[in-house]
Amino acid sequence: MRIAGLGKTSEQWRHKIREEKANTDRWERKFREAQARNEDLEKSLSESRNKRGELRARVVELNKSLHQYRNHNTAMELRASLSKIEEMKGKIEELEASLQNCDMRIQFFEANEDRWKEQLHHAQDQKDMQEQMQPQMQEQLAKIQREMKEQMMES
Repeated sequence: MRIAGLGKTSEQWRHKIREEKANTDRWERKFREAQARNEDLEKSLSESRNKRGELRARVVELNKSLHQYRNHNTAMELRASLSKIEEMKGKIEELEASLQNCDMRIQFFEANEDRWKEQLHHAQDQKDMQEQMQPQMQEQLAKIQREMKEQMMES
């Protein structure tokens, strides 16, 4: 009986029972604490899941807003591009008109080039002729001057 522990005195049994009760109380306290921690963690997990769901919904909403914003911006950019294209078309038309005007002037100048060359040739011919005739004319002028001098002397 002593080997099996049955030979204990009542005081030893009371002491053993108090120890076991203390151990039981300690384990029950730890269990309640663990249970409370578990409940807190489950509550925290539930809140995190709710928050995650809210965040996912917010992400979906923000993605929609971003898509709409991009579409809106794209439409605005397209309008701006169309406006610039129209502006460029106007400038192109002005430049084409200027180009046509320049082409017409070039054609006019090319058409008149031959006439100017002819006139230049004619003027050079006249100059050459004047240069050839100049000594003769100077002789004639000198002769006339001499004759006039002689007439003046006679008179």
